[in-house]
Amino acid sequence: MILGRHTQLLEVLEIPQLMDTCVRNGYYEEALELSTFVKRLEKRFASITVIKNIITAVYNSSQLMLVQLLQQLRTNIQLPQCLRIIGYLRRLDVFSETELRMKFLQARDTWLSSVLSAIPHDDPYHHISKTIEASRVHLFDIITQYRAIFSDDDPSLFGDDDDSSSNSGLFHAWIVQKISAFLSTLRDDLKRGVGNRSDSLLGQCMYFGLSFSRVGADFRGLLAPLFQEAALSSFSFAMDAAAQSFKATMNGYQLVSVPPTLTSTILASTPSKMHTSNETPPVVLLEHPPLATFTNAVLAALNDLRLCAPLGIAHSVTKCLQNSLGIVVAETTSFYRTECTTLNHEEKELFHKFCVVLAKELVPYLNKCVQILFSSKSMGITKSASSIISLDIDKLTNPLLPMMPVNVVEPTVDTEHHHNVDALTDSNTENNPVSITQSDSDDRLAGIEENAAIESENNESSSQDERQSTDDISSSEHSEIPINVPS
Repeated sequence: MILGRHTQLLEVLEIPQLMDTCVRNGYYEEALELSTFVKRLEKRFASITVIKNIITAVYNSSQLMLVQLLQQLRTNIQLPQCLRIIGYLRRLDVFSETELRMKFLQARDTWLSSVLSAIPHDDPYHHISKTIEASRVHLFDIITQYRAIFSDDDPSLFGDDDDSSSNSGLFHAWIVQKISAFLSTLRDDLKRGVGNRSDSLLGQCMYFGLSFSRVGADFRGLLAPLFQEAALSSFSFAMDAAAQSFKATMNGYQLVSVPPTLTSTILASTPSKMHTSNETPPVVLLEHPPLATFTNAVLAALNDLRLCAPLGIAHSVTKCLQNSLGIVVAETTSFYRTECTTLNHEEKELFHKFCVVLAKELVPYLNKCVQILFSSKSMGITKSASSIISLDIDKLTNPLLPMMPVNVVEPTVDTEHHHNVDALTDSNTENNPVSITQSDSDDRLAGIEENAAIESENNESSSQDERQSTDDISSSEHSEIPINVPS
């Protein structure tokens, strides 16, 4: 009888080898059929030693197949292949429905993390741009795959409503975790600095959020605080750098008159439209290099901010610029207190002009720039409430009044622009939009110098009195207590 069943017995004994060959070559359909056949044998002949050995070998091959299937989920696969793999896993009957969903999300998350970690971190802009693109494309694919494979709307797949709600919550929690991780990466790269390309990143992020709105995960509302924080941080850093640069310049600044030909040459090379533009910096700033350099730094920061200027930081930007200008004013007054006794007549006149240009030209011009960047109309506020986007000009200029001429005549200007290019090029006396009375200026500054001299004399007199008092005490008490008076 055994000889008559030799062929069938041989086929049964070769099942483990055949199963291993099918698994290693990816013939999962045939491997699953062999596994099903062995399970039937196990039910009928589980007590036979040979059958037990076959069952053990087939089980090991099934575990190998399980590992291979899960490994395939950790690669870049499309929806049809995902459907086949999940079908094989269900037929293996190893995981429950909830466990199968978790394994799927874990495997796909591992692959997505490997893709994101492979993006170079050297350039923050390049890193976040590639992260946005990869996250948008691959996350959307994973969500589409999950929804095609696992139907949360079909209650027949679950034993009760609790299982259905928990599985749905599992998927939503995974999406929230992925979006949170993306926002964290975005925040970190924005802090590292992306230059003046924030507007490009904002557009990419908004498109990313828009595409996710189709799957019920619109996160565009979470982007505004991140870009506001980044824009304000970048502007604050630029203002601090501009103020420190001005401070360093003033430490070694010498009051030297700028040749009139320099201003004329620059005006001649500037397009005529720029002369009449309300946004053009005052040309008189060219006569004072520290102010011109500071203005360039502020304008560069405002231009970078202009590309991505959240209205929510308008007041903070104004306050930051106010503080920076406050440092400029403080350094200017400190410069005069230090150098007032060594300045000659010409240098005093140049310093008069320096203070007038700072108070009457630079501060109002930068105030106008802020109001152009954050207009009352775009802010949705009335003119009476526009103080939140206006510099406190009086607070900034009051410390400069003692160092400015008494008779400062405001120029008659057009309401659109306070610099007339013809007046600037015709004569040197009209190059400065203010009229300075030198005698009044000398009287005011002489008063400051006289006060400084009096204060110095008082300090010397006080020092002499203290030394005399010390000598008297030493001579009167020498017989009782020896006192060592420092020489």
